[in-house]
Amino acid sequence: MNDLDHWVGADLGVSATGDLAVAAGDTRTQQRIVRRLCTNPGDYMFHPDYGAGLPAKIGQNADLPALRALIRTQVLMEDAVAKLPEPEVDLVQISTGFSITIRYTSADTRKPVTLSFDVNR
Repeated sequence: MNDLDHWVGADLGVSATGDLAVAAGDTRTQQRIVRRLCTNPGDYMFHPDYGAGLPAKIGQNADLPALRALIRTQVLMEDAVAKLPEPEVDLVQISTGFSITIRYTSADTRKPVTLSFDVNR
């Protein structure tokens, strides 16, 4: 299955022919993880448990172990992420937000995947 190629905070992707680009495989999963982590809980009316709301936590006293657990829980809600081995989350507070690295196993390919990104104001 494909999704529109869209990273949170960026424009929709465009293909070489000028059409809307699609994201598949690991790229699709990575985009879905970032979207889930940046969405505030309750923003999707019919999915109240969707989202970690990480941008809203910038500037607060960060409880890094609790945030790691929140990220791991949200990542495991994605069907394309294997439940075992459990995802590993590295989280560092930076001056403008958080730097996050997630290592997980693809449920589709059973191969390890690494996703690194920053959540900024």
